[in-house]
Amino acid sequence: MEPYFPDDNYQTPSNTPRHWLDKLFFGSRVALHGVFVWEIMKARWLVTRNRYDRKAVAATSYAVFKIAEGCNGRFHITGLDHIRNLTEPVVFVSNHMSSLEGNIFNCLLLPYLDVTYVIKESLTRYPVFGPVMSSRQPVTVGRTNPREDLQKVLEDGTALLQNGRSIILFPQHTRTPIFNPAEFNSLGVKLAKRAGVPLVPIAVKTDFVINGRYLRDFGPLDRSKPIHVALGRPFPVENSKEAHHQVITFIQNHLERWAS
Repeated sequence: MEPYFPDDNYQTPSNTPRHWLDKLFFGSRVALHGVFVWEIMKARWLVTRNRYDRKAVAATSYAVFKIAEGCNGRFHITGLDHIRNLTEPVVFVSNHMSSLEGNIFNCLLLPYLDVTYVIKESLTRYPVFGPVMSSRQPVTVGRTNPREDLQKVLEDGTALLQNGRSIILFPQHTRTPIFNPAEFNSLGVKLAKRAGVPLVPIAVKTDFVINGRYLRDFGPLDRSKPIHVALGRPFPVENSKEAHHQVITFIQNHLERWAS
């Protein structure tokens, strides 16, 4: 699979035109979320025919990426060279601001690595979206019993990593524009250490998409805010506490830089 982003960095070109749907709906949220729903419906169709493979998943993600740009989203992505030449699976650990990062990570990462997510089990029961998520064989957690969730992630996640599939975790309890280290657990660090694989920190600033009041995945857009994604250098987890601190520092430093 050819990468969508062949260089270390990517910035949305200043002359990127607005998508015709964004013009049609007068710059509302409808274009972005409408295309997302359409892409998920197409993905569901492919799943029923066993054709939703890694390349198709990346294409769905890239379609969302492009409609975000067409709605005046301005991306600033750095650190892709850190994953370009990886020869083993890794654990990605990211902060979680909005629905956007979950939708665009696949087009950034899948050309280089086979990846899946740790997600809430309830997401797999959604009528259309659920089968699409399930097709990627994610690690699912209930979010009601932290001890059981920890054990499941460590066991199922280690099995996936040993079979060559990388894993993306969002260790925060919920999506939030404010990064609170106290709410950022060390599950990703523990998984990487147990499986003996490197850990890659990711920092995101995606409050371009505001979490919706009633439907969190379909909130309004704040076009004044640029979209930032920074991938860190892979590193082995030897001391869990130090590794967790390293991830938090990476995210905090980038968020502070982007805010200034």
